[in-house]
Amino acid sequence: MTTAPDQTARARRVWDKAAPSYDRQIALLEKLQFGGGREWLGARARGRTLDVAIGTGRNLPHYPPDVAVTGIELSPAMLAIARQRAVDLGRTVDLHEGDAERLPFAAASFDTAVCALSLCTIPDPAAAIREMHRVLIPGGQLLLLDHIRSTWPPVYAAQWLLERITVPSAGEHFTRRQLPLVQAAGFDIVEAERLKAGTVERIHAIKPD
Repeated sequence: MTTAPDQTARARRVWDKAAPSYDRQIALLEKLQFGGGREWLGARARGRTLDVAIGTGRNLPHYPPDVAVTGIELSPAMLAIARQRAVDLGRTVDLHEGDAERLPFAAASFDTAVCALSLCTIPDPAAAIREMHRVLIPGGQLLLLDHIRSTWPPVYAAQWLLERITVPSAGEHFTRRQLPLVQAAGFDIVEAERLKAGTVERIHAIKPD
């Protein structure tokens, strides 16, 4: 049986290996499948913003100048690319190596928490969402973008089959859905929309006062 620490260590190895080619490989997929998603996140971010699983920093160009960004990422190799991207953008970003399931920040530290295209690979997405709830101030907002299980049975069947390969090899899930986890963590939903045959979801939620 694979334990949580084993899953986290595997995820770190997977993303360290993927880091050098990640931006090149995901660019077309983002354009076709997630177009406008990162802009959607950036347009809603306010104040002290925590970017959870910041990866190579692909959200950074889309945050308004007055947003103070803190990023956390499990993979040192991905984090190094995010750090260079921040330098190239001339943007000050507080970057940390760490686990989304155990955020190294005090409660009520942030106004906004963002997580893009990452809850599909975090071993325990419910734990990560609970942690985002913990570190947000009352009234703070949660912004999520991810691929989820389709509303179309043939597409869902294809996703289920694909997971037989991607989950054992890379911990990549295609049939998860985050909305019930967000609600279970105690957030109030402001916006939730599904796109691309229900395979892409954007969520804007608020931690109640």
